Amino acid sequence: MLRSETPPSPGNLQADPPPDSNSPTSAQLKGDIDSGRTGDKAPHVDVGAAPLGTCEEAGGTPPTSQEVRLARQNERAPSEKAAAGIMQQRTPWITSAFASAIVAIAVVLTLSLWLLH
Repeated sequence: MLRSETPPSPGNLQADPPPDSNSPTSAQLKGDIDSGRTGDKAPHVDVGAAPLGTCEEAGGTPPTSQEVRLARQNERAPSEKAAAGIMQQRTPWITSAFASAIVAIAVVLTLSLWLLH
């Protein structure tokens, strides 16, 4: 029997981005992350053992809406830069350098094994 590559529910559900709000909650921040707005993960629901912000609430200091608003702005900033292509413009040489290093290592290993024979 072949194993399915589709994760079980609710991990296979698409996550829509939450609406902007004047008093955002930590659930909306998690919605930003789950929807892929932050660029950290694929846009699917991520089932966690404890919801985002649970530790702060248990400690008696839940995040204020201003802190959550700032966190949402900061978390979205990298993905907006990536969508604009800023990240790829800085380092277009990395992939070719990595491939060249692998080819060079393979050539050195092949030559050294051939010379030892």
